[in-house]
Amino acid sequence: MILLTQSGGFLGPIAKILGWIFNGLFELTANFGIINIGLTIILFTIVVKLFMLPLTIKQMKFSKLSSIMQPELQAIQKKYSGKSDQQSVMKMNEEQKAVYEKYGTSPTGGCLQMIIQLPILFALYRVIQNIPAYVTSIKVLFENMLIGANGLMSQANFATIMSENGFSGDFTTANTAIDAMNMFSAGQWEQLKTLFPACSELISENVDALYGIYDFFGINLAVTPNFTSIAILIPILTALTQWISMKTISSNNGMDSDNPAAQSMKTMNTIMPFMTGFIAFSLPSGLGVYWIAQAVCQTIQQLVLNSYFNKIDMDEMVKKNLEKANEKRAKQGLPPQTLSTKANTNTKNIQQKLEETKRKNLEKVEEIKKSTNYYNDGSNKGSLAAKANMVAKYNEKNNKK
Repeated sequence: MILLTQSGGFLGPIAKILGWIFNGLFELTANFGIINIGLTIILFTIVVKLFMLPLTIKQMKFSKLSSIMQPELQAIQKKYSGKSDQQSVMKMNEEQKAVYEKYGTSPTGGCLQMIIQLPILFALYRVIQNIPAYVTSIKVLFENMLIGANGLMSQANFATIMSENGFSGDFTTANTAIDAMNMFSAGQWEQLKTLFPACSELISENVDALYGIYDFFGINLAVTPNFTSIAILIPILTALTQWISMKTISSNNGMDSDNPAAQSMKTMNTIMPFMTGFIAFSLPSGLGVYWIAQAVCQTIQQLVLNSYFNKIDMDEMVKKNLEKANEKRAKQGLPPQTLSTKANTNTKNIQQKLEETKRKNLEKVEEIKKSTNYYNDGSNKGSLAAKANMVAKYNEKNNKK
């Protein structure tokens, strides 16, 4: 569990910035009379997606270039297949490096975007999972119950009574108590009022306010889903939307379906959505809503970017990449790189060769079908009559009597 008091560490500053954005969106919607954490989560997801859009575009551009470079890279690997001596390995690496330079990119071109995105994603989970730590208006409601006038923490042996009655968590400080109480179910709130009748009215008043904020179409986003309520839709929709999102991404990754890496990716894309849906059963529903909103945004974003990249001239993209790479080379005092010095095949030639190979394969298949139909016409396949007919047809075709 991410504690409210644990705001430090590597993710702390990132989570603090994201928490500030989340709190700002909550206050913004509250000014329009809409005080709902579910809507804030959706708006927050959209804002973060837009913020990370430049990184996503760069990552997609690299994937697109990778799909075009693969025939050349595979040809080099085939050329040096079975050669493990140092000289051959060095030559292979040199030729592969030349291909990447030709397209104005590098083998690690897609890694930087992932490295930048990962801490942001982890910080996002911290914010969504522990909303009272970042949303001032919600934290105040918990503090009203704990340290307000005649609050819970002023009651004798508060922490001991909570522990003895099966409440998990640390209730010795306000912050740690808020972390624990943020996960309370409706039954636990009722039990709390029974244990501390002097605070019953205070608890009811603030809990009602919390229910109003956390209610999202009848689902309490602060508690984990269960099989007996409508909240079960959260894990189901989480798995479904994640599957659609991954399907959209994999449909345009340009990887050969026979490639072992592509097969592994396909397996992972099938398993991961169901794992995410399963995990959503053990976490607050608010995190599930974030996953759903994130998957929907990802799918829409992917469809738009796919349409954009399918229309652009890849040779023009390579040219621009090369210009940027040469600018960096010039700063380093290196000579400019050109397409002609490092490779003989451009993107259009690769596409033409692939299309030509595909056309020839289809022609061969059609020729085989026509030949088979010609010789087997009128007889059951594999029968004695079919064999006799095949011989007769062959003789006829070759003008034999």
